[in-house]
Amino acid sequence: MQGELFIVPTPIGNLEDITLRAINILKSVDVILAEDTRTTLFLLKHLQIEKTLKSYHQHNEHKILEEIISMLNAGKNIALVSDAGTPGISDPGFLLIRESISNGVKVTTLPGATAFVPALVNSGFPCNEFSFYGFLPQKKGRQTKLKLLAQENKTFILYESPFRLVKLLEELKQFTGERRASVSRELSKMFEENKRGTLTELITYFSSKTVKGEIVVVVEGSSSKEENEDE
Repeated sequence: MQGELFIVPTPIGNLEDITLRAINILKSVDVILAEDTRTTLFLLKHLQIEKTLKSYHQHNEHKILEEIISMLNAGKNIALVSDAGTPGISDPGFLLIRESISNGVKVTTLPGATAFVPALVNSGFPCNEFSFYGFLPQKKGRQTKLKLLAQENKTFILYESPFRLVKLLEELKQFTGERRASVSRELSKMFEENKRGTLTELITYFSSKTVKGEIVVVVEGSSSKEENEDE
């Protein structure tokens, strides 16, 4: 009998954001695949869970894929977690999920924490339709993506490093023109910040301070901008 693969979201900051179902799954599986075993071990200790951990990250996911599928085919139940949020959303997971499905393995994805949803809702921009782009390419293809964003008529969402935030905001202004945007950082943590304004205002604000934490940038789409200008 085959095992089952569970995709388990973990807190993006506040450890209380983990669900009861996620805790029960982590307690019940045979193995937990962790992006960084040290980060996951800290969470498991907090939850008083002792479990076998195995590294699964972007640098080894191709190498150990066959081994994991063999474990699942042998009847092992496995949970996949990332350092924070939902695996597969700008984190490793896609390859394993695709291969598991191809091998007839049951895949169950739990609902739970992910950074872009609270950032999107908190932005105040329309979220009945939106586009998620994750991290933009650092070099090759970056300008192509920025040109695409200039034509995006829906609210769109990006992830960025705190060290490159100002550069991203400047590039967005260059390619999309002046837009309203919202920058969320340290979501669910003690020093959570949600800063809204025009791209120019956000550039000025974040240029004057040291930026820390995970960053989510939400930008109004071209249709929203045109509606505001008409008003």
